[in-house]
Amino acid sequence: MKREVRLYNVLFPIWLLVFLPSWLWLILIPANYLIDRTVLKYSLEPERRGSFVRANTWKICLAGFLADFAGGLLLFGILLACSEIKGAERFADALTFNHFRHPLALLAVVSAIALSGALILVMDRFILKKSGLEENQANRSAKMLAWITAPYLFLIPSALIYSGRLY
Repeated sequence: MKREVRLYNVLFPIWLLVFLPSWLWLILIPANYLIDRTVLKYSLEPERRGSFVRANTWKICLAGFLADFAGGLLLFGILLACSEIKGAERFADALTFNHFRHPLALLAVVSAIALSGALILVMDRFILKKSGLEENQANRSAKMLAWITAPYLFLIPSALIYSGRLY
């Protein structure tokens, strides 16, 4: 017996962009780097800002992309699981186009953002402590980076982009 695979939408959700290299990355990578650099700079004491920030921002930026990828992977896994559950079409549609229409879809997106934020916290704290910051300072900077740079763009409904309005 052959398994049936269903694709609920031809258009993909905005959080799936994290997996697909495109020209948008030419904008997103430098923007992400600048945001990470700014947050790191202002989370440190003035005497630590110069060379420490220059030497470690790229590591922080890479960790952020990995964390965003993990959050997107969680959402993708949930979407794939929907293809195995009979009657999950409405949830899958909400997850891909407008998660504000279904409370569980919104919970899934918020969970993916929380997962990414937690991973940013853990990885950035490790990077900063390994780079020579005291534990207290590394914790403070990692918390700021996690709160400010979590992938809140996952909250933008794809319907807003594809149709120009929410439906």
